[in-house]
Amino acid sequence: MNIKFTSKHKPADTHFIFFFKQKEEFQLLSSSPDLFSLFAHISKTEDNLDGFRFYPDGKGKTADRIIFLELKPVKGNWNETFRRAGNALAKAGRSLSHLSASADFSNLTPLEAKPEASWFASFAEGFVLGSYQYTTYKKDENKKKKLRELVILCNELSGKTVNAAIEESVAVSFSQIFARELVNAPGNELTPAELASRASKSAKEFEYKCTVLNKKQIKDLKMGGLLAVNKGSVNEPVFIILEHKPKGIKGKPVILVGKGITFDTGGISIKPSAGMGDMKGDMGGAAAVIGTMEAIARINLPVHVIGLVPSTDNMPSGSAQCPGDITSMAGITIEVDNTDAEGRLILCDALEYAKRYKPEVIIDLATLTGACVVALGDKAAGVMSNDDELSSALGVAGMNTYERVWPLPLFDEYAPQIKSDVADVKNVGGRYAGAITAGKFLQKFVDADQPWAHIDIAGPAFLDSADHYLSKGGSGFGVRLLVSYLRTKAK
Repeated sequence: MNIKFTSKHKPADTHFIFFFKQKEEFQLLSSSPDLFSLFAHISKTEDNLDGFRFYPDGKGKTADRIIFLELKPVKGNWNETFRRAGNALAKAGRSLSHLSASADFSNLTPLEAKPEASWFASFAEGFVLGSYQYTTYKKDENKKKKLRELVILCNELSGKTVNAAIEESVAVSFSQIFARELVNAPGNELTPAELASRASKSAKEFEYKCTVLNKKQIKDLKMGGLLAVNKGSVNEPVFIILEHKPKGIKGKPVILVGKGITFDTGGISIKPSAGMGDMKGDMGGAAAVIGTMEAIARINLPVHVIGLVPSTDNMPSGSAQCPGDITSMAGITIEVDNTDAEGRLILCDALEYAKRYKPEVIIDLATLTGACVVALGDKAAGVMSNDDELSSALGVAGMNTYERVWPLPLFDEYAPQIKSDVADVKNVGGRYAGAITAGKFLQKFVDADQPWAHIDIAGPAFLDSADHYLSKGGSGFGVRLLVSYLRTKAK
């Protein structure tokens, strides 16, 4: 799809005009007095002002149809305002049979701030993300006409500057859609081997490095957690290593770690059947890391980044690990008190492996705990870190992208909850502060002086219902957050 910004009007099949609704008056964002007069007349009798369409009579028309959409400001965040506007256009246009559309912001006054390129980049982002629907298994949906061109109209900014921002934003959005496709894929399709295959194909297409370690190599590395979780499965585990390093870039890398449980039954500590189908999304952290690696390669971000993805499914069988088993990694013995706390076991191997790179920063993402969902719902992820500067930078990136994170403490007083009577540590800490005790468990595998952050994305990674430009199901949460953070590192 071609998305571009211009200050010159261009005919399109559908012309979308955005307006502000303030009190009982309507300020139309268009320079056409005829359209304003028509809408002012309509607005007195139309109750639903979120979207209204009319069709010109064919004489001198510049579009087959003109649709008015309300621009609803998000308090304190114009970028999110425009993302949602992009989604409104995608939603309104979904039922239309059209090949081209234009979004008219030709008069952006009155606004509290001067228009910025990021607004229109965000608009394109919201449009692309809002256009996505998981239709792999819906043949009729795949036969519909697809919009080929979207033109964004505004006369207050340079087209060259805005189009560069739009191009980059669209590239990142498509990488987030790639992550959403991974999360939405059913468990019988997306095995660990298939996850590795899709990561490898992405790496080949967008020119970053992908190495996949097999079970034998995993055994040679003594990755006890990944092997223990995999014991009950017929699918062999993989350990995926991704690397983006543009020429001339020096210094320590940033390490991204993603939990890659392709389906989580809970193992011997089996989950209730209700909602278990959503556990195909337990590799949301892996999807975010793979999507981020693709995104920064697409835009050639000048920063050295390595992505690590340990992957298996978690199945009950005669060979599966059991509660009470003892496993070991990095010289630390672990009592497996609950086999459904498997994510932290495979993440430990990746955190230990990351040490060989002597990284500047380590960030792990995982759909780790229901406790974090209880605490924060699906509107934010929990972030736990041993470095205030890193935690703050992730918070800023989260607000910029509206993939928000909220800090949770890692006080030493939580550590006794994961003390084991028979091993160095156990993998669960009881009923209270479950998200935090999971973070304390992971912290044991990170050097004390190593800046590290753990992001529990269990809430926002898989949505029970649509949320603006994110449809029900896999959200790809974390891709735009990490890209925004990495942009600051690149600078």
